[in-house]
Amino acid sequence: MRSVRRRSGARSFQGDDGLWSNCPAGGDSTMHITRRHLVAGAAAVAGVSAVKAQSLKVTSAQDLGPFYPIVRPADHDADLTRLKGSREVAIGQPIQVIGRIVDVGGQPISGATVDLWQANAVGRYDHPGDRANPAALDAHFQGFARLSSDQDGEFRFRSIKPAAYDTPIGTRTPHIHFAIDGLTERLVTQMYFPGEALNSSDPILNRAEHRAGLIAEAIDRLSADPQALAFRWTIVLVSG
Repeated sequence: MRSVRRRSGARSFQGDDGLWSNCPAGGDSTMHITRRHLVAGAAAVAGVSAVKAQSLKVTSAQDLGPFYPIVRPADHDADLTRLKGSREVAIGQPIQVIGRIVDVGGQPISGATVDLWQANAVGRYDHPGDRANPAALDAHFQGFARLSSDQDGEFRFRSIKPAAYDTPIGTRTPHIHFAIDGLTERLVTQMYFPGEALNSSDPILNRAEHRAGLIAEAIDRLSADPQALAFRWTIVLVSG
């Protein structure tokens, strides 16, 4: 900016945008604001507003279901395909799931407790309430895990892809149950698999407020475990 004119004790300034404006005599030219500055300032404010508007959608709550373990199994680590002390492995298609817990602003939530439980490869839960199910139990399938999110909000587990099964309210598409306890809130929900034909008719999935957020993303198989299908899923809490 430069001052080149004088009129009645006032100075006129030409800004970087080529526009002229006046400053009263004795005024401080360093406080002069050009149109370009105003536009830039408005753009910055708009940018902040846009970021705030892009809050993530909170993961929809889902039914706990009747098969949460009555007694927590002694073996509840991140590998559900093998019981401690056994060389046998569970029947079915192995899967790797990489989960991440964040708040609506995308900040990771560390130290959250993650309980997960599921049916086995033929659609049977290891639970007294599922005894009427004609499908067979798998003596080598753990079926439940209790994990904790790390400093990046992540948790991982290896399991078997669960099968669909019939219920009084309709056929359930393959899914895994979750109960997440953050520092200030609890979320009970379910994770589903992409591309399943039964997703379109599942009675629980299709009443979710944010259905898309419950379906995991298929990713490339992990180099360390090429036999397992791999999925990524983000859980969004309000504040953690």
